Amino acid sequence: MRIIRLPGIHHDANAVIFSGKEGNILVDAGTTWYQMLQVERIKGHIGEGKLQRILLTSRRYPFAGAAKHISESFDEIPIHIHDDAISVLQTGDFYSTWASRYDSDMPSTSCNPVSQGDKFSLGDGELFAISLPGHCPDGMGYFERERGVLVSGAVIPRADNPSRWDMPGGSLPDLITSLKTIQEIKPNSIVPARGPAIKGRQRIDEVINQHLSFLEDCRDNNGNVPRSWPRPAKTAFYLVSEPPWPLHEKEKSSD
Repeated sequence: MRIIRLPGIHHDANAVIFSGKEGNILVDAGTTWYQMLQVERIKGHIGEGKLQRILLTSRRYPFAGAAKHISESFDEIPIHIHDDAISVLQTGDFYSTWASRYDSDMPSTSCNPVSQGDKFSLGDGELFAISLPGHCPDGMGYFERERGVLVSGAVIPRADNPSRWDMPGGSLPDLITSLKTIQEIKPNSIVPARGPAIKGRQRIDEVINQHLSFLEDCRDNNGNVPRSWPRPAKTAFYLVSEPPWPLHEKEKSSD
């Protein structure tokens, strides 16, 4: 199996292709802004292979905006999302998807439900669906257990950016629980919503523990973010730390 991260462009979330012996699955789609380019990127990696389905981690526009166009470009393949978001995408909800924050329209997108424990086989590997609410109630992650690769969605926006919960449907206790769920499954690599993959058990533990410590401090502070942290942009599903957290693992001294 090949696992290919398509780095998000501008506001797009990372998209990930899981390419196996029996087909290909795309996790997350990006916005509509670069949807034609996204199709070309996918075709460039799978060649004459067939894209079987699209799995979405969130209703938010950076994750789901391009799903309809990509589906139609590959013979209207099925799109899967948590049941709580199906009506939202079907109606092209301008607000709940956050398309309004990007001055964009959300295409009416028909989806099939996905639930905790659902499995998607690729012949030489299998994706497991994991419920990861907190940023929004429909948050999902997808875990390729044999290789230990998790696509986390918005609960881990980036190694150095914790997730937001201060929006309709957001829940700080759920976000804390979701990060503990990720700890329990012990991934070897995490593809976050933005930025590079987080690789290696030690680095993953560092990142998860830093995110958890911050979120638990916020919980103990009545859900408030430290005043020194900048106010997030209206398009941001993440917080920006002050002082900055490390994006990459610190280089070890040779002394």
